[in-house]
Amino acid sequence: MSNTIPVAQRVLGESHDITLKMRWIYAEAHYKDSDATLADLREAVNTLEDSARGARRVYGGQHPTVAGFEYHIQKSRAALAARETPSPGGA
Repeated sequence: MSNTIPVAQRVLGESHDITLKMRWIYAEAHYKDSDATLADLREAVNTLEDSARGARRVYGGQHPTVAGFEYHIQKSRAALAARETPSPGGA
């Protein structure tokens, strides 16, 4: 994770709005990166899932930020699954 996010977590807290959004952006950048490794994609999924739990506690389940996390969790899982699944006819 970038050096800034742990500082935000320590200073602001795990569930602070800024910390949650920083983690979201970090994870989104990783799963959208065509050069991301499998480890990067797994980290993106885990980061989004962890952050979504914090967002749910802070905002409640119906908040648009929580819905945004859920959307990106689905996208990051799909990116990970696509990378983990060998292409047909591939070596």
